[in-house]
This record gives sequence, C-alpha cells and structure tokens, in this order.
Amino acid sequence: MSMAMQSPRSGAGAAVATFAAALLALVLAAGGSGAFGLTPVASAAGGYLSSTATPLAPANAAFGIWSVIYLGLLAYAVWQLGPRARADSLQRRIRPWAAASMLLNAAWLWAAQLGSLPATLVVMLLLLAVLCRLLVLAGGVTPGLSMEWVLSAGVFGLYLGWICVATVANVAAVLAWAGIVWPELPASVVVLTVVVAIGLALARRGAWTPLVSMVWGIVWIAVARWQGPRYSAGVALVALIAALVVMLGATLPLSRRRTAGG
Repeated sequence: MSMAMQSPRSGAGAAVATFAAALLALVLAAGGSGAFGLTPVASAAGGYLSSTATPLAPANAAFGIWSVIYLGLLAYAVWQLGPRARADSLQRRIRPWAAASMLLNAAWLWAAQLGSLPATLVVMLLLLAVLCRLLVLAGGVTPGLSMEWVLSAGVFGLYLGWICVATVANVAAVLAWAGIVWPELPASVVVLTVVVAIGLALARRGAWTPLVSMVWGIVWIAVARWQGPRYSAGVALVALIAALVVMLGATLPLSRRRTAGG
C-alpha cells in the first residue's frame, strides 16, 4: 500500500459505489452470454460482433479471458472495501477510474443489446482511455506479488491489453456494418502494426501484464483466420508475427528489472 493514509470512513461511499459498479458489470456480462433472456453478444447487433463477421475478429475461445478479467474485477471490488484500501491515498485516486471502467463495460454490453454498433465503438474508446489512465495511476503501486499490485496493476493491465484487441475488432465491426469495403490484408497489417506499437510503448513503461492479454487476443485472431468462412492465411500470418513481436516486447520490463538488480 502507498504510505499516505486517510480515514477509512472517508472512502467508504466510493468503495461501496465501486463494488456496486462491479456487480452491475457482472450482471450485464451474464446477459451478454445469453442469461436473463438477453441476446448473446455474438448474435447481437446483426451478428457484426461475431468471430466470423470481420477479418480482425478473434475466435470464440478468445473471449474466455473475460472470465479471468471479471473474476479479477470482482476480487478488486471486494478487496478495496477493506479499511486499509479505503484509507490509502493511491487507491482513492485509482478507485473512480476502476468504477468508471466497470460502468463503461456494462454500457458497452447494453449498447450491443440495443444493436447500436456506433455506440459500442464510442463506449469502447472511452473505456480504452479510462484504462490507460488507470494503468498510469497503478504504476505508483510497488511492483511485486502483493495483493494491491495483483488487483491493481495486474487485473487492470490484463483488462487494458484485451480492450486494445477488442477495440480493433469493434472498429472492424463498425466498418462492416457501414458497408465500407477495405482490402483485408493491407488494412490488417496497418491495424495490427498499431496494436504492436501500443504494446511496445507499454513495455517501455515497464508494464507487461497488458501484453499477456494482448498476445492472447492477437493469437486468436490468427486462429480464426486459419479456418472457417473468414479464412485468410495472409492475415493469420501477420497476426502471428504481431503476437511474436509483442511477446518479445513483454520481456523488456523483465530484462530491465534484472539489469537494474544486477
């Protein structure tokens, strides 16, 4: 925990609100899986969010990472209710951004249920910006395997990495919905190059947890292109190369840490 502490009671309201935001995100996530009579995300919005709708959509199995992310968000929401986390000055700065990320997650799922693809993209971009800010703040947590680091930098780092890939898929879905035809291979090279650049920039900042979920998502884009109606060996190869570069980039923070310690 950071050294500056305040009264635990002063942060109780924000902590409870953050916990409520996590519960809302989980309820909408269940709805996005088809619970409560709602439409599964892959079938919502005219099917443009499915794994076969665009050349940059990951295979269905990739979305299993949401189970890890949601479990992490719930764990954070419970942990930050504790008196030490409520009183910690750094967590007081992180908490509103964490709650905002959960509310935006719920908003995205609701926009998908309403079938509004442009709205999903707007919400996704806002979510991406919020998570970037959150990761900057979480950089103030001492690196290690402490509960605070795992639930702050770790969980929200994974969240950010996945949202980087999800944003790419969301943009492609909106373009397909708008009837915009684009050359698959050149466009995929450009888009995945941008994702790689973001990954390497995060690595230079010493953040490696976002790269784990980023590599996961990119690899599943490759898997989806090796089979099915959206088969494209070229896009699959580009995605695999991109994943490899990001994976190598993930070693930068670790090697720097070893050099500093050596």
